[in-house]
Amino acid sequence: MRRLVAPALALAAAAAQAADPPPWLPPILVSPTPDALVSAGTVHPAREAALGVGLSDYLAAIPGVLGRHRQNYAQDEQVAIRGFGARAPFGIRGVRLYVDGIPATLPDGQGQASHIIVDAAARIDVLKGPFSALFGNASGGVIAVTSRDGRTDPGLQARMALASHGTRRQTIGLGGGADALDYRLELAHTEIGGERPHSRARRETANLVSRVQLAPETQITLAANHFDQPFAQDPLGLSASQWRDRVAVTPGAIAFNTRKTVQQDQLGLTLDHAGTWHTLVYAGNRQVRQFLAVPVAAQANPLSGGGVVDLDTDYRGADLRWTFSPLGRLEGVLGFSLDQQRQHRRGYENSVGDRLGVVGRLRRDQTDRVTNADPYAQLRWRVADSTDVLAGMRRSRVRFRSADRHITPDNPDDSGRTDYAAWLPVAGVRYRPTPRDEGFVSYGRGLETPTSSELAYRRDGSAGLASDLRAARSRSVEAGWQHDWPERAALALALFRADSRNELAVASNLAGRTSYRNIGHSRREGLEVSARDSGDGPWRWQLAATAIDARYRTPFPACTTPGCTEPTVPAGTRIPAIPRTQAQARLGWADTGGWRWDAEARWIGAVTADDLGQARTAGHLLLGVSASRTFSWSDGALRIRARIDNLFDRRHIGSVIVNESNGRFYEPGPGRSGFIEIEYRHSQRFVTDAR
Repeated sequence: MRRLVAPALALAAAAAQAADPPPWLPPILVSPTPDALVSAGTVHPAREAALGVGLSDYLAAIPGVLGRHRQNYAQDEQVAIRGFGARAPFGIRGVRLYVDGIPATLPDGQGQASHIIVDAAARIDVLKGPFSALFGNASGGVIAVTSRDGRTDPGLQARMALASHGTRRQTIGLGGGADALDYRLELAHTEIGGERPHSRARRETANLVSRVQLAPETQITLAANHFDQPFAQDPLGLSASQWRDRVAVTPGAIAFNTRKTVQQDQLGLTLDHAGTWHTLVYAGNRQVRQFLAVPVAAQANPLSGGGVVDLDTDYRGADLRWTFSPLGRLEGVLGFSLDQQRQHRRGYENSVGDRLGVVGRLRRDQTDRVTNADPYAQLRWRVADSTDVLAGMRRSRVRFRSADRHITPDNPDDSGRTDYAAWLPVAGVRYRPTPRDEGFVSYGRGLETPTSSELAYRRDGSAGLASDLRAARSRSVEAGWQHDWPERAALALALFRADSRNELAVASNLAGRTSYRNIGHSRREGLEVSARDSGDGPWRWQLAATAIDARYRTPFPACTTPGCTEPTVPAGTRIPAIPRTQAQARLGWADTGGWRWDAEARWIGAVTADDLGQARTAGHLLLGVSASRTFSWSDGALRIRARIDNLFDRRHIGSVIVNESNGRFYEPGPGRSGFIEIEYRHSQRFVTDAR
């Protein structure tokens, strides 16, 4: 019996796409059926008509989850769960990522999704709400990507896609296996032309997952990944007067040739024994060099870190847990998680003489170390056949250490250290009065520490760690209900509230350099609804909708200079970058002859882009259509698929840069665009149209 899974399949969209839960994730304990005490959702990428470059292409079907593809591969995409993570100016913040069991979020809370071959994944699981706190720091939600394996997805797969604006993508996968061994290798190459000038990028990714059955009850899983992004140009944000011109670009982006290079390698090894012991060890290295548009004059300050960021990060970790069942109605988990990162951070001037956008003098040289060592425990008590009680606790402690190596008479030693720690309890009750109805209520406390990047820059412009930043604490509660009409439809509702104190907010965002501050209290509360058909006919439909009210509850000064008190952000002001409403609706038809047609509508409500709420965007509705034709034979299949997005070519803002100090808050979304792809599979059939 598989007892240990996370994210658990449960309410929300998971009811629409029931499947066996992934067995390797920490540490949500549920039954082997899709019952759960939490809000969650699952997406199967093979069933989605998407280009597959980023996570945001697949998350719209899960209520409460917001994915924004920024069309800027130098800054990665934005992902938020119930408002957590929406303010991140780059990378993924406030949401924890896992890929084949390996954390894609560093112990400081900073995550990256660029190395994931999303369209080659077997499933994407999303965990929302209080129980995500069991994953420790910065877990406003959890996203777990599970790769295909050679046993269930054998054979050869080749895919080629041509998309608008000079984008090309090729992937190839090969898998196989016997009783004791299986493997799956995926390779992907992507070239992006970009709709805006100075937004080209190239990516190459390789991912290998192999499982070895050492004994009837013992299995080892190897996961290896390589990612190379030799260049990704950064067109920067646009002002309110510029964004309607989709091909506008900030002059500083051209002058300084703003760009980013990334290379990452990682390896993980998992040992599972008898469904009782689970051990994970992993290690990796990520190298980043980014050229910013910091003006030369701004670097005259001897405390400036320059305009080129150079990061060399080693990370490693382990997770050990024991699942036990002392009594028939009582089950438990005890575990310990250890994660470490060592980051060599260097900064250089971005000019040499009159030449801009090149590596100049060294201005910053430091080594940052972050460690978390977290024990956790969880118990599940089956009070009755219709009632379960689940409780858990994690002790999360995150330590930051910084050693300054660049010390001059004008730039003193900026070494420092700071620690954050908290107890993170969670509890929930599930009640199932009938086989068709299920309800739950849960409560938990969360922790979100500043990341190394957030600690790197002080608000007053001086050098050294921003040691005045405190960790944000949150209290979350949710309640939900699900009802199934057999062979007709499924409906799920969830209400949630999360109250935070010491919320981490953007103080200023200037030329790619962001500083942060703590504010008093904030609240995110809302309603999620999902529904879909559950019949076997040719027609199918799906709906996911979210209404969320996210506001600051205490006033705070909006300016960033020391001692400043005016202007003040009043209590009740909306938190930037979180739309009040969002929804996705889909209607599809498939026949037995291999044709499939889909129409999709996505609504994103208006958002603000600064704390004062003066910079705003309008809501927008985008329509998309797709069609595919599959030809099958005894040992393979061929599929041709086409999709058009933003069918009516509506001008809209795709994402915002919160509190951008130059007023360039806006990143325009793409106009009418689409792709056509050809996919061939040998020795396997498509599962695209599977229910």
